[in-house]
Amino acid sequence: MGKHTKRKGANTGMVIRIQDLSAPELDMFARLTEAQLRNVKEPEKGIFIAESPKVINTALDAGCQPLALLMEQRHLEGDGAEIAARCPQIPLYTGERELLRSLTGYTLTRGVLCAMRRPKPLPPQALLPSARRVAVLDGIMDATNVGAIFRSAAALGLDGVLLAPECCDPLNRRAVRVSMGAVLQIPWAYFDAWPRGGLELLRSAGFRAAALALSENALPIDYPDPAREPRLALVLGAEGDGLPSSTVAMCDYTLRIPMARGVDSLNVSNAAAVAFWQLRARE
Repeated sequence: MGKHTKRKGANTGMVIRIQDLSAPELDMFARLTEAQLRNVKEPEKGIFIAESPKVINTALDAGCQPLALLMEQRHLEGDGAEIAARCPQIPLYTGERELLRSLTGYTLTRGVLCAMRRPKPLPPQALLPSARRVAVLDGIMDATNVGAIFRSAAALGLDGVLLAPECCDPLNRRAVRVSMGAVLQIPWAYFDAWPRGGLELLRSAGFRAAALALSENALPIDYPDPAREPRLALVLGAEGDGLPSSTVAMCDYTLRIPMARGVDSLNVSNAAAVAFWQLRARE
């Protein structure tokens, strides 16, 4: 156990002032890898890190279980006070900005981190029965893109996000931060197998699939038929490589966003936002 100074704070439970940066109870904030936090072998013990009061409040509103807080000292009576009041029974580690920066390697986003228990994963079957529009992420490994896609999916009315097995974890620290907590607002699940198993599952639930791909045979994204589909899955591929041709061939539609000035394509997260709006479910 590291050396800490403890005191009771107003509505903040036990405040622990950090003196020993090597204390093992700080590992979750600074030294554990994403894979170690996720704890695949014992997923019920998995952890994710939420950054900033807004994201932490979103996670708490979604029912996530907080485990510990790390907060710049100046935020105890500032931006972090509400968070601390909502989590009075967990340890709150604090210190000056430069001390915490030396621990984490970067300046904290809005000065507050919260370690939380990962929510129980959903099976894809759980989010399909009532859904009309879902996104499918195929091989997207960049956490920033995944976070931005989730933010657009939540904001533009999608009903869920489904991921191929090799996609970046939506509860990756950067993905959670970039999504502004949207990964906790919209249901998501991993397919056990993609594309065949996943597409079969989608079709059994009444979905047709639209691949976004730079194909010569692709229809413009404002082609009317896909938007009229009662249930549609929008399939997005990784930055650069895009969707494999074999996956595109298995989809019901292939769509592309027309480009001007010789630009060949948009970043996948920007393309996703355009597609989500254009192909949104209409009454």
